Amino acid sequence: MFLMDLDAFPAMDGKQCAGAPCDMRGFLSFFTLWLLNQKPRSGKDIAEEIGKKKGECPKSGTIYPALKNLKEHGLIQGKRDGKEIVYSLTADGKRAYENAFNFFVKAYGEIVQGHEAARKKN
Repeated sequence: MFLMDLDAFPAMDGKQCAGAPCDMRGFLSFFTLWLLNQKPRSGKDIAEEIGKKKGECPKSGTIYPALKNLKEHGLIQGKRDGKEIVYSLTADGKRAYENAFNFFVKAYGEIVQGHEAARKKN
């Protein structure tokens, strides 16, 4: 039930990677759950945090449908705070985040560790 849909992550210099090796589709939902696991946030805050990592903020036509999808799946809830809606994880969302995080570490942890070890050698 966990959905991911981010276009791509940036190179370390904050610029968009070109080509298939850097095209990491499918991380918007995971990234959103990760951010909300840290603290409740508005859609604007989520977009800005993603923008800091990705090099550009996702457009409202990307972030809000993703938030709606997570809400429809019962993983997040929204509470109006003035003009904004502040989103937080539900109990199911916390479990989904933990499951996704464990999968991510299992699938990619060795790559990260290997990369860090290689960087230390150079």
